[in-house]
Amino acid sequence: VQLQASGGGLVQPGGSLRLSCEPSGFTLKNYAVGWFRQAPGKEREGMQCMSSSGVTTYWPKHRAGRFTISRDNARNTAYLHMTNLRPDDTAVYYCASAGGCEEPQRDFGSWGPGTQVTVSS
Repeated sequence: VQLQASGGGLVQPGGSLRLSCEPSGFTLKNYAVGWFRQAPGKEREGMQCMSSSGVTTYWPKHRAGRFTISRDNARNTAYLHMTNLRPDDTAVYYCASAGGCEEPQRDFGSWGPGTQVTVSS
């Protein structure tokens, strides 16, 4: 079982992207979905999480603002909408799942290979 993040690419500063997160081997609607990223030379960091009921949790350092998490349980897909992208948003973006957003980030699972987002002019 795995979550596949997609939708990354090369975007200019100030641009937008929508990342998608789709599961293989299970139904996502019963789980919380978290978005994470890992920039070159840095540790992976959690950004936002959405519970199975649609409640958003913003993990430290990532308050509501340029990025918005959403989910469409009918499509079995979660999304990360990113706007006003900056060069320091360049990273590999991952999604992962857990029973709830209150679980420690280390307990999130079903990691896939992630999707590369590069913000550059």
